[in-house]
Amino acid sequence: MIEQQPDNTLVFEQLWSITEELRQKIEARFELHPEPTTQDVQKFSSPDGNVKGSLNAFSGREIDWLVHSWLKKSNFSTMRLTAWLGSHIQVPHFAVELGTVGNIFFYMDYVPRTDLVTDLEYLDRYYEPVNQTFLTLQADSRLSSFTSKSLYIRLFQSPINLCCTCSDTEDTLELIRKLAHEMLDRWLSWIEEAEPVPEDARAALAKRDLFLRRTSAERDPGNQLAAQMFGAELTDKLVRALWGGDRTPTAKG
Repeated sequence: MIEQQPDNTLVFEQLWSITEELRQKIEARFELHPEPTTQDVQKFSSPDGNVKGSLNAFSGREIDWLVHSWLKKSNFSTMRLTAWLGSHIQVPHFAVELGTVGNIFFYMDYVPRTDLVTDLEYLDRYYEPVNQTFLTLQADSRLSSFTSKSLYIRLFQSPINLCCTCSDTEDTLELIRKLAHEMLDRWLSWIEEAEPVPEDARAALAKRDLFLRRTSAERDPGNQLAAQMFGAELTDKLVRALWGGDRTPTAKG
């Protein structure tokens, strides 16, 4: 067992380092630019100073919106790295969320960009390759499956979403690191192999992507807790930063 500090700082730093490794891989592949409309939330805190956080957003020619963020208080932390692709290809979006809520929480997923019930070619191409990993984690005695109480969040998650809690041990942390890199490397390989979306279909895909990104941010069950910690004004600003709500249409990547 890892020697854990009272405020979970050690585990937080190890989980954050995983997201930094992933971001470095993404930055090595894509040209990204900091999003100026989110500069005022690059560092934020609660009025009493007990909860601190950071949110950085980026965009580019191939990635429409990327968020790398963290939030931490003494006995709780959460962090995310989400990459929403442009409409030039239809590869799923990439999402990783890690945190500590007593135990470690992790969520890794490919966000679908079509109806998986009817688009069987898309299902087989992007989700069948991860099905065995999903089933293996379900059978792993070190892990407990996590099911959101939110109906919308359960709908938002794909059928192969890797969403579990576990104790903070050396082997579970290494498992999380391994899974995260596997998910990202697979996603990057899909991007290299992707066929371009026809020009006349891109506007509809971009509209669907934006709707999904906004709705998932606004319906996040954690927003209620955030409002209690930060107040409604800052919480609204953070939620808008998650989906790019303050960005002008001409600024989109």
